[in-house]
Amino acid sequence: MLISRPPSWEIPESAVTPETVYRERRRFLKAAGLGAGLIYAASLSAATEGLPAPQNPRFGGEGLEVTDKALVTGYNNFFEFGSDKGDPKRNAHHLQVEPWTLEVGGLVRQPLKMDVNDLIRDMGGLEQRIYRLRCVEGWSMVIPWDGFPLAKLLARVEPMAAARYVRFESFLNPEIAVGQRRMTHIDWPYVEGLRLDEARHPLVFLSTGIYGEPLPNQNGAPIRLVVPWKYGFKSIKSIVRIDLVEDAPLNTWQALQPNEYGFYANVNPEVDHPRWSQASERVIGGGFFRSRQRTLMFNGYGEVASLYAGMDLRKHF
Repeated sequence: MLISRPPSWEIPESAVTPETVYRERRRFLKAAGLGAGLIYAASLSAATEGLPAPQNPRFGGEGLEVTDKALVTGYNNFFEFGSDKGDPKRNAHHLQVEPWTLEVGGLVRQPLKMDVNDLIRDMGGLEQRIYRLRCVEGWSMVIPWDGFPLAKLLARVEPMAAARYVRFESFLNPEIAVGQRRMTHIDWPYVEGLRLDEARHPLVFLSTGIYGEPLPNQNGAPIRLVVPWKYGFKSIKSIVRIDLVEDAPLNTWQALQPNEYGFYANVNPEVDHPRWSQASERVIGGGFFRSRQRTLMFNGYGEVASLYAGMDLRKHF
């Protein structure tokens, strides 16, 4: 007999606050002018503007089965809050995300520093896209992201001719981020980077929500990057700063283990991780009979192949 035991991070449905109660409580607290601590407890995400967002039919996830929200919000890599998959959900509530300011600078003609909700309005609102997510560890999900194309933001700041790369930086606060406090071998804050032409690709997304609701802290609230053809560690969470730069930034995992985590990190089933195969992936929530599937080149987003014409993708991993 097979006995199904729920994972430690999964809460029973009876313990979930109904959405109507949650929203009414938030409105009451704001109207009553109660302390910031109570308002923070009622809603952990700053980016509420434009939600729920209309779905973009071009990225409607045709043929894909969306992963259950409880799994997406409970099974996370966010090492700032611990290395176990359930740690971010347990610990990320300490991150104060309201208000939250994003700063964009470097080699740009129109630098900006703006609250996330103001930025959403400045970008013309949100849309929803359904993307595959493939982790370098060999597991995958399908997630409906709410956000806007990074290309819109880049056009807004007007990159200079010398700009060739985009550098992303997450928050730094070891007082509330247990991982930043304990994992002293990592040079915090978390840093990621893309080539400018990659960053301008229509698929690249800045997300402020999932499933039509604000991003939970453990998923990178209030604003994160989503690059669906790359391994998940490239999609940096809780961004505070974006800079246009001339030279390729050294991303955090590349600095730690350059032979395992390259700058490009394109999903490639033909290039194994030094410690495991990348030919297939474990589908989170896929069930007993659909637990594994073949990994697709560029995670199924073959339209990006032209970005790497002439490159040996076995060497430039």
